[in-house]
Amino acid sequence: MRLTSILRVLVATVVAAPAAAQTIQVDAALAAEIDRRTAAIADKVTAWRRDIHQHPELGYQEVRTAALVAAHLRKLGLEVQERVGGIPGVVGILRGGRPGPTVALRADMDALPVTEQVEIPFKSTVRTVYNGQDVGVMHACGHDTHVAMLMGTAEVLAGLKDRLPGTVRFIFQPAEEVPPRGGALPMIEAGVMDGVDAIFGIHVGPGKLGALSWRAGPKQASADNWKLIVRGRQGHGAMPATTVDPIVIGAQIVGAYQTIISRQIDLTTSPAVLTVGAFHGGVRENIIPDSVWMIGTVRTFDETIRSEIHARMKRIAEGIATASGATAELTVVRGYPVTVNNPALVARFLPTLKRVAGTAGVSEDDLSMPAEDFSRFAEKAPGFFLGLGVTPPDLPPEKVASNHSPFFQADDRALPVGVRTLSNLAVDFLRNGGAGKVTP
Repeated sequence: MRLTSILRVLVATVVAAPAAAQTIQVDAALAAEIDRRTAAIADKVTAWRRDIHQHPELGYQEVRTAALVAAHLRKLGLEVQERVGGIPGVVGILRGGRPGPTVALRADMDALPVTEQVEIPFKSTVRTVYNGQDVGVMHACGHDTHVAMLMGTAEVLAGLKDRLPGTVRFIFQPAEEVPPRGGALPMIEAGVMDGVDAIFGIHVGPGKLGALSWRAGPKQASADNWKLIVRGRQGHGAMPATTVDPIVIGAQIVGAYQTIISRQIDLTTSPAVLTVGAFHGGVRENIIPDSVWMIGTVRTFDETIRSEIHARMKRIAEGIATASGATAELTVVRGYPVTVNNPALVARFLPTLKRVAGTAGVSEDDLSMPAEDFSRFAEKAPGFFLGLGVTPPDLPPEKVASNHSPFFQADDRALPVGVRTLSNLAVDFLRNGGAGKVTP
């Protein structure tokens, strides 16, 4: 089934689901206890976030962060697993007072090779060598907040252990920013999702402070990296007829690639992006080189279109190169799949979000082109990945920096909302028999 049909089914499901969703029974006293416990540890959550922000670590290097998390989970009396998947992955297991389903909550821990430009007391001054360059290291995607919120959630739920029917699995994942394997896949291969009935996660970003956003069905795009090498024949720049110029041929391919999205893909079925991110060739002005190479990314929301774009890229590159007497070699590395929120799971627990943030504080999200390896977890069990607005209210919306910017900011006042959201989702899930009639 093509995405056109899938999307129509999902849209219909989303529209109808809230009315048809099974009613969640809420324990008002328990919800109030979550609020009280969250308020009591708010300062600790903020301190954790600032400490992690000031000591960022790149993907697969989150040794300090993982040790901080593991020590905290042990202090809470949880069963703790470290080096899960052979990487700095940490899992905490909280077994409730009665049998029941298993829910997983996930946070990613890695930072980015970005030099922070925001003047805050806990600004990162960490530097490292990345791809041969001296760069700063910064939590420019907000993963420091994700870790702090999940640590806080673990503390809140540990205090309610005897009242929980089932198990909560806290997954602290490294290397979300390191496709194509990332940190999710090694942890999944190590069994972290075995027996999990559903998984929830939060990602912070620009938006009204403390507001939650959701989307059912496809939410974030798949991400594939590609590299193309065009090989011609080197010679003197003053005598191009004696050469096969790979720069001119490569430029023709770049131009032709733009027609894949604009002229060859039906964008009414699904958005797609094909980007050339770098083009390299030659060493001096009067030498036509023997080869050039270019790299880029492909983003889609549909497996059929994903494969079709790859095939068209190969056909176009080889055709143009052959016509000019050159050769072209395309390599595509498939990265993270589409992040899909299970529509029935969203419908069932959307009321939980509204209870936490208020109806006015919850809104439906748009499709998002950045990819996420939460998608890997959501392939193994029904998943619900939601957004949390963390923009300081004094910043003009039109000037707010996006994730991955050196000017990205996250306001600590949003952290308790994240803790309350994850805590209530876990409690509602366990006390209402899990996901109900939901399949991955």
